[in-house]
Amino acid sequence: MNRVSEKYVITKDIKWEELGGGVSRKFLGYDNQIMMVSVKFEEGALGAPHQHFHTQATYCVSGKFEFDIDGVKQIVEAGDGVYIEPNLMHSAVCLEEGQLIDTFSPVREDFLTGDGPSYFGDKK
Repeated sequence: MNRVSEKYVITKDIKWEELGGGVSRKFLGYDNQIMMVSVKFEEGALGAPHQHFHTQATYCVSGKFEFDIDGVKQIVEAGDGVYIEPNLMHSAVCLEEGQLIDTFSPVREDFLTGDGPSYFGDKK
Protein backbone atom coordinates (compact mmCIF):
# COMPACT_ATOMS: atom_id res chain seq x y z
CA MET A 1 0.00 0.00 0.00
CA ASN A 2 1.35 3.43 -0.91
CA ARG A 3 1.14 5.83 2.04
CA VAL A 4 2.22 9.45 1.97
CA SER A 5 1.55 12.16 4.53
CA GLU A 6 0.80 15.78 3.74
CA LYS A 7 3.82 17.81 2.62
CA TYR A 8 3.45 20.19 5.57
CA VAL A 9 2.34 18.95 8.95
CA ILE A 10 1.33 21.88 11.16
CA THR A 11 1.31 20.38 14.65
CA LYS A 12 -0.83 23.11 16.25
CA ASP A 13 -3.66 21.95 13.95
CA ILE A 14 -3.39 18.28 14.99
CA LYS A 15 -4.81 16.80 18.19
CA TRP A 16 -2.65 14.47 20.25
CA GLU A 17 -3.65 10.82 19.86
CA GLU A 18 -3.93 9.36 23.38
CA LEU A 19 -2.25 5.95 23.60
CA GLY A 20 -2.89 5.35 27.30
CA GLY A 21 -0.54 5.15 30.25
CA GLY A 22 0.39 8.83 30.00
CA VAL A 23 1.59 8.65 26.38
CA SER A 24 0.27 10.50 23.31
CA ARG A 25 1.56 11.04 19.77
CA LYS A 26 1.31 13.03 16.56
CA PHE A 27 2.49 11.86 13.14
CA LEU A 28 4.91 14.41 11.64
CA GLY A 29 5.46 12.88 8.20
CA TYR A 30 5.79 9.55 6.47
CA ASP A 31 5.86 7.59 3.24
CA ASN A 32 6.58 3.92 2.62
CA GLN A 33 10.25 4.31 3.55
CA ILE A 34 10.30 6.55 6.63
CA MET A 35 8.11 7.84 9.45
CA MET A 36 8.59 10.61 12.02
CA VAL A 37 6.42 10.72 15.14
CA SER A 38 6.28 13.14 18.06
CA VAL A 39 5.61 11.26 21.31
CA LYS A 40 4.70 13.03 24.56
CA PHE A 41 5.18 11.29 27.93
CA GLU A 42 3.92 12.15 31.39
CA GLU A 43 6.33 11.49 34.24
CA GLY A 44 6.32 7.78 35.05
CA ALA A 45 4.94 6.72 31.66
CA LEU A 46 6.42 3.51 30.32
CA GLY A 47 7.34 2.36 26.84
CA ALA A 48 7.16 -1.35 27.62
CA PRO A 49 9.89 -3.73 26.40
CA HIS A 50 9.37 -4.57 22.74
CA GLN A 51 11.20 -5.12 19.47
CA HIS A 52 10.43 -4.53 15.80
CA PHE A 53 12.16 -4.98 12.46
CA HIS A 54 12.31 -1.21 11.86
CA THR A 55 15.43 0.87 12.34
CA GLN A 56 14.67 3.59 14.90
CA ALA A 57 16.39 6.89 15.67
CA THR A 58 15.01 9.03 18.51
CA TYR A 59 15.70 12.63 19.48
CA CYS A 60 14.89 13.81 22.99
CA VAL A 61 13.20 17.22 22.71
CA SER A 62 12.54 17.65 26.43
CA GLY A 63 12.37 15.75 29.70
CA LYS A 64 14.45 12.86 30.97
CA PHE A 65 14.12 9.18 30.04
CA GLU A 66 15.81 5.95 31.03
CA PHE A 67 16.22 3.80 27.93
CA ASP A 68 17.11 0.13 28.00
CA ILE A 69 18.40 -1.19 24.68
CA ASP A 70 19.40 -4.83 24.56
CA GLY A 71 20.06 -4.82 28.33
CA VAL A 72 22.11 -1.60 28.35
CA LYS A 73 20.51 1.28 30.29
CA GLN A 74 21.19 4.96 29.67
CA ILE A 75 19.63 8.21 30.90
CA VAL A 76 18.70 10.48 27.98
CA GLU A 77 17.87 14.19 28.29
CA ALA A 78 16.94 17.09 26.02
CA GLY A 79 19.29 17.26 23.04
CA ASP A 80 20.36 13.61 23.21
CA GLY A 81 19.79 11.01 20.52
CA VAL A 82 19.17 7.28 20.55
CA TYR A 83 19.77 4.72 17.78
CA ILE A 84 18.02 1.35 17.94
CA GLU A 85 19.03 -1.38 15.51
CA PRO A 86 16.30 -3.60 14.07
CA ASN A 87 15.04 -6.43 16.28
CA LEU A 88 16.75 -5.28 19.50
CA MET A 89 14.62 -5.44 22.65
CA HIS A 90 14.16 -1.92 24.02
CA SER A 91 12.07 0.11 26.45
CA ALA A 92 11.93 3.53 28.07
CA VAL A 93 10.68 5.03 31.32
CA CYS A 94 9.91 8.73 31.50
CA LEU A 95 11.72 10.14 34.56
CA GLU A 96 10.66 13.77 33.92
CA GLU A 97 7.73 14.75 31.66
CA GLY A 98 8.99 15.16 28.13
CA GLN A 99 8.76 14.67 24.41
CA LEU A 100 10.61 12.44 21.95
CA ILE A 101 10.80 12.51 18.16
CA ASP A 102 10.89 8.94 16.87
CA THR A 103 11.96 8.19 13.31
CA PHE A 104 11.43 4.74 11.80
CA SER A 105 12.50 3.08 8.57
CA PRO A 106 10.54 1.67 6.93
CA VAL A 107 7.20 3.24 7.86
CA ARG A 108 5.46 1.78 10.95
CA GLU A 109 2.46 0.41 9.08
CA ASP A 110 1.08 -0.92 12.38
CA PHE A 111 0.93 2.64 13.74
CA LEU A 112 -1.18 3.81 10.80
CA THR A 113 -3.59 0.88 10.80
CA GLY A 114 -3.89 0.53 14.56
CA ASP A 115 -3.30 -3.22 14.22
CA GLY A 116 -0.05 -3.33 16.12
CA PRO A 117 0.47 -3.98 19.81
CA SER A 118 0.54 -1.10 22.27
CA TYR A 119 3.99 -0.62 23.73
CA PHE A 120 2.77 1.82 26.34
CA GLY A 121 1.82 0.45 29.71
CA ASP A 122 0.76 1.77 33.05
CA LYS A 123 2.83 4.39 34.75
CA LYS A 124 5.69 3.11 36.82
